Amino acid sequence: MKIFPFNAWYPDFDLIASADSFFGSVREEYVTYKKAGFFNQSKEPALFFYQIKSATRTYTGVMCCTDISEFEKGNILKHEKTLAAKEQKMIQLLMQRKALVKPVLLVYEKVKAVNKLIFSYIQNNPPLYSTYFDQDNQEHVLWKITDKKLLAQVQKLFDKKIQKTYIADGHHRTTTMALLNERLKEKAGSGNYKQLMVVLFGSDQLDLLEYNRVVEGLNETTPTTFMAKLSRLFEIAPLDTPQKPVKKHQITLFINREWYLLTWKKAVLKEFKPKKTLLDVHLLNEKVLKGILNIKDVRFDTRIDYVSGTKGLRGLEEATIKSSNRIGFYLYPVQIDELMTLAGQHQLLPPKSTYFEPRIKNGLVVKSLEK
Repeated sequence: MKIFPFNAWYPDFDLIASADSFFGSVREEYVTYKKAGFFNQSKEPALFFYQIKSATRTYTGVMCCTDISEFEKGNILKHEKTLAAKEQKMIQLLMQRKALVKPVLLVYEKVKAVNKLIFSYIQNNPPLYSTYFDQDNQEHVLWKITDKKLLAQVQKLFDKKIQKTYIADGHHRTTTMALLNERLKEKAGSGNYKQLMVVLFGSDQLDLLEYNRVVEGLNETTPTTFMAKLSRLFEIAPLDTPQKPVKKHQITLFINREWYLLTWKKAVLKEFKPKKTLLDVHLLNEKVLKGILNIKDVRFDTRIDYVSGTKGLRGLEEATIKSSNRIGFYLYPVQIDELMTLAGQHQLLPPKSTYFEPRIKNGLVVKSLEK
């Protein structure tokens, strides 16, 4: 995969009193902040080694640019369907601010030579800057790489060793950039949507968590009737205390303030036997959301809310009890090898099927889209 340095805009930390407040609002307020002098442009192109230190582990990657054609050629693979409403919002944001304030998070099968080069450098060189986020208990650190010899070495490694990458976070930004590049590339003053800002992490530098569902599903049926219909699909076991699913093809259900462990019946799994990679999110959408609750397309149906695995069972419970009509589904996480297999086969997961850690902050590095 071909990567290259770029002329970035950096935040002026002398003007930032609260990292959580400032970077939490950059997505919507970037134009205002830029006009007020909160960002300064670098004088030379660079790429960055990027490290996120949490209480439990450290994640390390490379921030750079790549051509949107890498996505169009299939070297950047997506694994989730996008939501039309979110794409429309992203179009508005990108055209308004003429900048990418957050890189697309890409994952690749780990390469020892890449890890060795990055870790050797960051252990022996001071960073450009670091900032701490109190809310997440995380430190984000960036090293600026401008040395031509080192730049060439990094670019050569990615070009020779990494043929395919997979979108971990940023499906909507990627598809929107491709769309705008195609539609506006000949339009004067529209912006330059050809270059995509990305941060690349090896598969050993990410955690893949579950994305859970809360559904307004009891509007036209009772909990008893719904459970009876579920019993045709699952082995159902009441839970005395909340419990996450411990293996694939298990789902934890929260309904009517009670918890249940659901295990797909063998007869249901046999229906989908030809599929080499059968995911619980596919089964849930097809057999429960569509088959029982008549939700025909999860991309457009407003009855579904999504709760990331970082919020745990408590987060699912809190989102579900907001309405007596709600049902909560806690899923077993998709595995990284399953994701890569599906993406390589050009099969797409439903929206919000995966949740990756770490999460990249808006505004730490900005890529202008102005021509």
